[in-house]
Amino acid sequence: MSILSPRDVPLGGLRAMTVRRTLPGRGRTTIGAWCFVDHFGPDLVENTGGMLVPSHPHTGLQTVSWLFQGEVEHRDSVGSHQLINPGEVNLMTAGRGIAHSEVSTPGNKWLHGVQLWVALPDEHRHVAPFFEHHVAERVDLGEAHALVFVGTLGDATAGTTTFSPLLGAEITAPANATFTVPVRADFEHGVLVDTGSITLNGEAVEKDALGFVAAGVAELSITTGEDPVRLVLLGGTPFEEELVMWWNFIGRSHDEIVAFRAEWQDDVVAGGNPAGPFGTVDYPGGVIPAPEMPHVRLRPRKTVY
Repeated sequence: MSILSPRDVPLGGLRAMTVRRTLPGRGRTTIGAWCFVDHFGPDLVENTGGMLVPSHPHTGLQTVSWLFQGEVEHRDSVGSHQLINPGEVNLMTAGRGIAHSEVSTPGNKWLHGVQLWVALPDEHRHVAPFFEHHVAERVDLGEAHALVFVGTLGDATAGTTTFSPLLGAEITAPANATFTVPVRADFEHGVLVDTGSITLNGEAVEKDALGFVAAGVAELSITTGEDPVRLVLLGGTPFEEELVMWWNFIGRSHDEIVAFRAEWQDDVVAGGNPAGPFGTVDYPGGVIPAPEMPHVRLRPRKTVY
């Protein structure tokens, strides 16, 4: 087992909110096909401004939005317009290209949750973009309770679409509790601690950290500390493809990323082209231009490096 520690990263445009990113992290790029874990809040919206992420592009991935508190409004270039609240999941499949915006709504005092990315396997990464919204499925795990938003845990199966074997769930448990989570032995798993602290298969994982458990384990044993806990459990079969990840794009080569960036800048930032690969979003707050490409060629990231 290993522990991935968070680092602070600004998310969005001029009024960027700060997120705590654990994946990709030092020594690890993916857990299953999960390739991004951003953890935010609890933020007092009147002080921080909440989430304000104008229209921006994605390729080759799925975004999974999950809230503990607050409400966020999603809009995208395939015409979706959806509010998300705690207990619900927004899943957006970018495929060959999509644009979207995410903005927290007025009237909500707190904003708290996770934003997750899933890398699409090569055979599926050019699918047509689409969006879906579901209510999570609940399952009890002894003293703990889980809301399953991706995949299957126990008797609960989420309605979300996946392109590789995956698991995503929120788990809550009281203080001084011990419980087990039955999991697929061919999955590797990550447990993000949102509140409290735990021991995971005998090793301590503190608040905001992500504990990683390699494949070959059929059960996760979790003991909580002196406070109640809330966890995010992620799992999947090891993702063996190399990825080139830059800004909001996932590809397989430097040249492919350069082309994605050029299409975004030429079709959308330069004035909007609904016929382009990213389309346009019905959002009045403008778009986020892509940063300049680095002066060195982007190299593929291996699962462990």
